[in-house]
Amino acid sequence: MGLYDERLARLDLTIDGYECVRHELPVSSGFTRVTTEIVLHGGGEVGRGEDVTYDAADHDDYPSGLGLAWSGALHPFLRRLSWQPLFVREPARPASRDYRRWAFESAALDLALRQAGLSLGEALDLRYRPVRFVVSTRLDIRPWLSLYPDLQFKLDPTPDWDAALIADIAATGSVRIVDFKAYYGGTLVENPPDDAVYAAVLAAFPDALVEDAGIDDDTGELVRAAAPRLSWDAPIHSWTDVEALPLPAHHLNIKPSRFGTVRALLDCVERACAGGIELHGGGQFELDVGRAQIQALASLFYPDGPNDVAPMGYNAPEARAGLPASPLSPPARVAGFGFGSA
Repeated sequence: MGLYDERLARLDLTIDGYECVRHELPVSSGFTRVTTEIVLHGGGEVGRGEDVTYDAADHDDYPSGLGLAWSGALHPFLRRLSWQPLFVREPARPASRDYRRWAFESAALDLALRQAGLSLGEALDLRYRPVRFVVSTRLDIRPWLSLYPDLQFKLDPTPDWDAALIADIAATGSVRIVDFKAYYGGTLVENPPDDAVYAAVLAAFPDALVEDAGIDDDTGELVRAAAPRLSWDAPIHSWTDVEALPLPAHHLNIKPSRFGTVRALLDCVERACAGGIELHGGGQFELDVGRAQIQALASLFYPDGPNDVAPMGYNAPEARAGLPASPLSPPARVAGFGFGSA
């Protein structure tokens, strides 16, 4: 039995009702990030989760008549979600079903913990630790470094990275992860394998983790040679996916919303830790409580990794002063599935 079955499944949960709160943030020309906050009420407490589904239209006509009233253990309620019509119509992408399921599951977990007077760390008997983070961006990193000289980054190499740009970025010594994004088919960030880019980047950043590198006839030899520093992200939705990887996993980027369920997430984390796989956390451009929750998981399970869980201010299009520095200190008192301010 794992952490979920031993520590969380039997938590008492009372739900009297729920509401859905839409959040929007214009983040680039022609693109507005939309998420939906799930707010569960019960027993004088409130539990929250965040639906990070990327297609804005999928947040329209959010289901308002779900039968979520409940009094009993947490696990049977979470199982019951499998039969709830969480979408009123087919979502644009199949992965969105996991994102929405995670929103309801994380809200239910948050509520159950608060009703029990526990934080997630207390329920799991784990200690909150300071969280190191990186900033993920496709913008010029120099303005950020002028304000925060010790800041570290996760960057996405693309075919327009020429030798001069690669040399300039490498000279900063601030890149912890290069993310090739080879497994994002049909999205705005899709980046098919390119052996010339791979060769140049792998040579220029010998100490950086290499995330989601595509393996084909042209890149296979390069990628296999970098096996000890390969990290996997987009393909991972369960431990079964880890076992199916084309190369043994040394590093994993854990994005909770990809797993859909709390049980699947904790199962993968526990198995990875037992197998000596290094973990770091990631997010999906959360706008609200979801960001604090990915910070909480990083604090409990992989605080020293290059966690892509930076406070929201680092997603601004222009560098700004006065933001929290890495590592993020845990608050003196954590409630439920939270981690203070996001």
